[in-house]
Amino acid sequence: MSPLVKIRSERDQMSAVERRIADFVLDNAQLLRDYSSQQLANALGISQSSVVKFTQKLGFKGYPDLKYSVGEAIARADNGDEVEAATQVRGEAAESPATGLWRRKSEAEEATRLINPPQTLATVTKAMAKAGRGGKVFLIGLGEDDIHARDFAYKLALLGLPVVHNFDLARMAANVSSADPGDILLVFSEHGNHPALCKVGRHFRERRGMVVSVTRHSANPLRALADAALLVSAHDERPYIQSLLYQSALQHLLDVLFVQLCEGDDARHAQLVANLERIEKVMEP
Repeated sequence: MSPLVKIRSERDQMSAVERRIADFVLDNAQLLRDYSSQQLANALGISQSSVVKFTQKLGFKGYPDLKYSVGEAIARADNGDEVEAATQVRGEAAESPATGLWRRKSEAEEATRLINPPQTLATVTKAMAKAGRGGKVFLIGLGEDDIHARDFAYKLALLGLPVVHNFDLARMAANVSSADPGDILLVFSEHGNHPALCKVGRHFRERRGMVVSVTRHSANPLRALADAALLVSAHDERPYIQSLLYQSALQHLLDVLFVQLCEGDDARHAQLVANLERIEKVMEP
């Protein structure tokens, strides 16, 4: 894994000092070879030991190892990787807003892919498929989080899975009373710290259902409660860009789950085709 991709994917779990170091490395990757660990520490106004601990936490032997790895990544970019070259060599200043946004979305999607192991995706997909055979898939999200919950609920319904979707906490709390062992609840919450959603999750687990959290790649109460966690890595200093990156990376993650469900069962795929045809006929003037 590229050291820069690794830093991006781990940033949301870093301390404030570690995030400062991470941002400096990401923004000045092409200049890192000219900095010693002490010079980097001086530039950020932190201790040299903080820099060393940062590199070791990422899995490097020390700062020289990190600097060498970043230099190799830049060299590979110079040899033909246009996306990395744009990121690490030309810099954001040379990009148009459209190109920069496209690149940042690609980086967020790649980082999100790396922090969601295939076995986790397989576990969630299997649980949804199992719930569809006599059980139910519950989904809830509040505010902007409901946009993704609602869209994913629609896709699951197209596959013939029994879906219970709600954006109203009171209604979902009532619906949870009908949950059975083997059902699954997907809770969409970007920051994962809404107390009411955690209560819904705990009630669902009392019914012996499986809770899946969909949050940022950060320590949060909802993620700690969940049986499985789907994580999104998306960061930018500009709030309006960061929101777009999160939505893009989350959508890509959900699309991967949907494709796995489509390709994992011929009957579900046939149901999807039949439902799409039925909807097309209904919508005909």
